[in-house]
Amino acid sequence: MQPPRLRFAADADRPDLLLEVGMHHVGLAGDGLGLVEDGPASLACFCVDRRGVWLTVGSGARSVHVNGREVRRLAMLRAGDSVYLDGHEVRLVGAAPQPGLPDGVPAEPSRSADPRVVLRGLGGRHHGRSFTLDAPRLVGSADDADIRIDNPAFAGRHARMELVAGEVWLRDLGSEDGSIVNGERVRDALLQPGDQVVFDANDRFVVEAPLRGAPQQPLPVGTLEDAAESNAPGRPGSNSWWKLPAVLVAALLIALLLGLLLLYGAG
Repeated sequence: MQPPRLRFAADADRPDLLLEVGMHHVGLAGDGLGLVEDGPASLACFCVDRRGVWLTVGSGARSVHVNGREVRRLAMLRAGDSVYLDGHEVRLVGAAPQPGLPDGVPAEPSRSADPRVVLRGLGGRHHGRSFTLDAPRLVGSADDADIRIDNPAFAGRHARMELVAGEVWLRDLGSEDGSIVNGERVRDALLQPGDQVVFDANDRFVVEAPLRGAPQQPLPVGTLEDAAESNAPGRPGSNSWWKLPAVLVAALLIALLLGLLLLYGAG
C-alpha cells in the first residue's frame, strides 16, 4: 500500500513529501513550509505508525488548524485533511482513487441497496449529518439537490453519488473543477469505505460502508483531539480502563489485609 504524502498547497511544482513510518517535523523554511529539525523551528510533527498519521503541535506553533478547526495538542489525520500551520496549508494525500465508470451503467435498485452505506458530513453545513445511498444523491447548489452546497458560485448540478453493483461511485456532472477525494482532485471515481470527499473546499464527507470480508470499524466521534487522545501512541485504549497499575492493585490488597486484621484482631 502506498504511504501517505504531504502536499504543499502554495507550491504546485514542489514534489509531495512521502510520509514513511517515523517522525516528520514541519516548520517555516524560507518563504513557506518544509522539513525542519526537531526544536523551536518545528510547528508540528507528523508521526506515522501502523495505525495511521498523527499530528502533534509544536511548542512554538502559534496557529494550527485541521479542516478549519484548531488543534492545540494532537489529532489523528485521515487522507484528504487540510492542515494549516501558521497560515500555510499542507494536505494529506492518500492513494489515488480508481477512475470512473463509463456512462450508461444503471444505478443499483434501491430495494437492494445496503442502508449501512452512507455519506457522513465532517465539515460545513452538513457536519454530523448522514445521507444514505439507497437512491442516487445529487450534489450541487440547486434547490432540488439532495446534498445542497450553500454557495451560489458552486455548480447547481455538480456531481452525483450512487451505488452501482454494491460499490460507491462519484460521477461528475460537468463541474468546472471536479471534486477532491483523499486529497486528489478527480471527476469520476470509485470510492472505498473511509474515503474523504470534499466539495467546495469546506463541505467534507466520509464514505461509511461495511468492509468486505470484515466488520465495519466505526469512525471516531467527537473533536479531533478527543479522538486522538483515546488512540494516541502510548496511550491506553478506551476498553483498557480495567488495567489498573500494579501499585494501585497492591495498595488495595494491603488495605484489605489491614481491614481483616483489625476486624478479627478486635474480636
